[in-house]
Amino acid sequence: MRTRDRIIDAAEQAIREFGITGATTRRIARQAGCSEALIYKHFSGKEELFLAVLLERLPALGPALARLRLATGQGDLAANLTEFALKALEFYARAAGIASGVLADPSLLDGFRSMLAKADMGPHLPIQALAGILRDEQRGGRLDGGLDPDAAAAMLMGACFHRANLSYFVELPQEDKPWAAAVVGTIVRC
Repeated sequence: MRTRDRIIDAAEQAIREFGITGATTRRIARQAGCSEALIYKHFSGKEELFLAVLLERLPALGPALARLRLATGQGDLAANLTEFALKALEFYARAAGIASGVLADPSLLDGFRSMLAKADMGPHLPIQALAGILRDEQRGGRLDGGLDPDAAAAMLMGACFHRANLSYFVELPQEDKPWAAAVVGTIVRC
């Protein structure tokens, strides 16, 4: 395994075990079997390392959006959107530990926001991509013409984000798949 990959794996493990605050470069280096200096040879700081964990180790929304885009105009729209919602739910549930830690640390949040802006990345992009897909489905006559694709995308992604966060605090009364199908059916009026 390449050193960079070992460091990212160690960072993910440290975040899971100790949270963002406890995922110190010293701890990460120890878990990766390298020096702290070697971490900074591969990453400019903790922000860049945590971004790498988010982008390279967590289930990504990009492939799920790509599959949804390829299915535009094909198959059962509600089933396609439900499958996407389940992937979004999985992503948000796994990303919650990193996201909450970043939000709780003002300097880390500032650095993270700056990196996202420079890389033209951010949590708004999947919502915009989903809105574009919904707009295409609307043009194809598979969605109600009165539906606001931007609002529907924001509501679907927001519902997934909210459920993922709730799952840390309470036992949810419904399984994910029927929940996702119900939300999709409500939001996009399939």
